Amino acid sequence: MSLYEKIRDFEKALTERERAERTVQKYTSDLEKLAKFAGDSPLDKGLLVGFKKAMIKKYSPSSVNTIIAAVNSFLDFMGQSGMLKIQRRAFLPEERELTVEEYKRLVAAAQRGGNTRLALILQTICATGIRVSELSFITAEAVRAGRAVISCKGKSRVVFLPEKLQKLLKKYLKINMIFRGAVFVTARGNPPDRSNIWREMKRLCAAAGVEEGKVFPHNLRHLFARTYYSIEKDLSRLADILGHSAVNTTRIYTMESGKVHQKQINRLGLVLNTT
Repeated sequence: MSLYEKIRDFEKALTERERAERTVQKYTSDLEKLAKFAGDSPLDKGLLVGFKKAMIKKYSPSSVNTIIAAVNSFLDFMGQSGMLKIQRRAFLPEERELTVEEYKRLVAAAQRGGNTRLALILQTICATGIRVSELSFITAEAVRAGRAVISCKGKSRVVFLPEKLQKLLKKYLKINMIFRGAVFVTARGNPPDRSNIWREMKRLCAAAGVEEGKVFPHNLRHLFARTYYSIEKDLSRLADILGHSAVNTTRIYTMESGKVHQKQINRLGLVLNTT
């Protein structure tokens, strides 16, 4: 069986495990890079190390790690040992970090533009840490109960709605005469997807004075994670809230920028004036 055929088998296995479609596509794409690099050579340690070095020269550290994650998962599927990951970035690039103030400006810009629905979607994601794909679980019934049961990837978790958000959503439901089912739907009655929300968010950038590179739905989930961790310092609990099966994944979400770390170091007061 060729390597490409084995990758197809792995792709099928991921689908059967109910992995997200985007994840399956990403893993398949990364493994095809490996197949192209390997050619007819066997997947031994030397080839895998060579592949990793080739990826390091071509991609950023975070991209290389995602490629290696795909390869490790594939090797486990094949009954082989994986590769070591390279060192992740210690800090989040400042040009990618959405701050609380920038988030507030985005919400305010949506409100000024008369897009109450978008303003509430931004607040719902950021105040609960849910994924965009999980918005459909925020229903009229969940709003009345103050909590939503999220089912994703074969697992379920309870997400609590902050009281202020609950009040805003109840008002939205009343105005729009929504009595049951999903709070946020498109004109055709379907849940809004990531691309739709992303496009709407991009239109806010100029009015909000926020760089476009920071504005995408998943960054709201990261902002929730950083804000929660800065207060509670409980990585395990945060992993449960976000629906992560591995704490290492959650740790990525809590990364601060180098500028934030610099301020923290400055506040320690451990440099003495002895001159």
